[in-house]
Amino acid sequence: MAELIVHEEDYRGELDLQLWKRIARHALPFKGSLVGLMVNGAVVATVDVLQPIVTAGLIDEATKGEAADRTRLILLGGAYLALIVLICISINLFIRQAGRVATGVAFDLRMKGFRRLQELSFSYFDVRPVGWLVARLTSDCSKVSSLMPWFLLDLVWGSCLITGIIAAMFWLDWRLALVVLCIVPPLVLATIFFKKRLLESSRMVRKTNSQITAGFNECITGVRTTKSLVREEANLEEFQELTNSMFLHSVRNALQSAVYLPIVISLGSIGLGLALWRGGIDVSAATGLTFGTLVAFMQYAGLLHMPIQELATRFTDLQAAQAAAERIQSLLDTEADIRDSDAVTARVAAAKPAPGDAIDGEPARIRDIEFRNVSFAYKENEPVITDLNLRIPAGTTVALVGATGGGKSTIVNLLSRFYEPTGGEILMNGVEYRERPLDWLHGSLGIVLQTPYLFSGTILENIRYGRLDATDAEVYAAAEIVNAHAFISRLPDGYSSEVGESGGLLSTGQRQLIALARAVLADPQIFIMDEATSSVDTETERLIQDGIDAALADRTAFVIAHRLSTIRSADVILVIDRGRIIERGNHESLMAKDGHYAQLYRKQFVSEREHAVLEGQPAQKEQ
Repeated sequence: MAELIVHEEDYRGELDLQLWKRIARHALPFKGSLVGLMVNGAVVATVDVLQPIVTAGLIDEATKGEAADRTRLILLGGAYLALIVLICISINLFIRQAGRVATGVAFDLRMKGFRRLQELSFSYFDVRPVGWLVARLTSDCSKVSSLMPWFLLDLVWGSCLITGIIAAMFWLDWRLALVVLCIVPPLVLATIFFKKRLLESSRMVRKTNSQITAGFNECITGVRTTKSLVREEANLEEFQELTNSMFLHSVRNALQSAVYLPIVISLGSIGLGLALWRGGIDVSAATGLTFGTLVAFMQYAGLLHMPIQELATRFTDLQAAQAAAERIQSLLDTEADIRDSDAVTARVAAAKPAPGDAIDGEPARIRDIEFRNVSFAYKENEPVITDLNLRIPAGTTVALVGATGGGKSTIVNLLSRFYEPTGGEILMNGVEYRERPLDWLHGSLGIVLQTPYLFSGTILENIRYGRLDATDAEVYAAAEIVNAHAFISRLPDGYSSEVGESGGLLSTGQRQLIALARAVLADPQIFIMDEATSSVDTETERLIQDGIDAALADRTAFVIAHRLSTIRSADVILVIDRGRIIERGNHESLMAKDGHYAQLYRKQFVSEREHAVLEGQPAQKEQ
């Protein structure tokens, strides 16, 4: 799990208002709720400012004794009651509006984030653990979306209330107002001091949280390997390091907040004490300051502390949420390494090709594929493929064999345009494939991997994933072609049987047949089989091989095979070593040549025959 740290970004900039402006755009679809939120915030602030004035009038009028104006008392009492009703209505409305905005922003962020993940190239996922990506779309989105409406509300409410309080205090008694406001300069200094520290510690909390999520994911998905290698204690120690780091950073962030917020509260209390001290002197000296006005000032001094404290809390939350916002925006801003050029996009938009067409109305059938001086390197100066030249007519089955790490999978990844050549060209029908739409190419592929991935759901749903508009009859026909129908029919629920997470309720061979049926249903022009039979027993291999032979009929195919006995019928066999083709031909010609392929085949044939004898199966004859 330690390597997860390598791929985690570090963000060390100051609070970025431009970033928050971009994040705020996700709330634009909820303009009505945002306006209502701000209006209700301003209404609550206005009520908060008016209440002390009404209270002062009631106190001053009530203390007059017999000279009190009962009509004025009733009016002031009614006004006070009306203000309470108004504030209750406004609070109810802004809670509902804030909830609507928070939910909507979370929805928008997750949808756009998921769409971007669907668009990104394979290279993006090569260096980022699943847990890292899960954290972006779950905890980070929740943190940002829940903050936005409440920060906006408190900003409007707090700024209106502070402005109203200051105006009211100066209107009542400007000298006493100056005394109360002397707490503002130290409050500003405290905010500046804690700003950077809170931001840094919050970023470390978010970063460590992502690593913990990634660690959880790896431990769960790799539980079989962990148990088989007795790695539980070692994994626990590694995970303990991450949780200890999370604990330390969280405590540091909490301590900073625990110091900052009490400072704000203390300064507010000092302001209240100053108002009581100075106002009490003025009332005793009969300088014109009434008892009701002093009470109003004390209320204002306490109220002044409330929006400052709330804004300080939201400011702290903003520091913490910026780290999450940076990571979400980083994901949304990431561009796919492999995508259609602007020229191709414009041509497709102008041509509006019909289904089955590539660009400009040209039929999408692939007549031939050519690798012309193709080179590729995952890392600079570390070539995996070097000057590869190959021409494949339509309907040809090409088998790729060679040592692990020789470049076989890289060749089919380049063909699929999951990666692009760092040198040379790949042409389809004589046109460089980067001049074709990416969707057209991927729609022409059918891929069956060594470890097929099945989605949670039924067998029927997993096969239909190859073509979502396929009828049940077409799904059954695809299963029949690849010899999957027989085993499916024997299951208690047949095609309605659940496959479990990642197909865990089925055997490897059954998952492979379902993946093959799914690929056949898609009716691809190019089949890619990457070690499709290497993880199954010999009997299941024969069943899958029969299905593969049926699936490949009249289609171009690239087959990477671990067992050479499965590729004897291939039209062309390429022996790949260190990114170069060292031998090519069919099975008979390569055996007659008695080169690398022949030696590899004989060695493996002996191994397979010994394995068959041990299993009590009839030994194959060498061909």
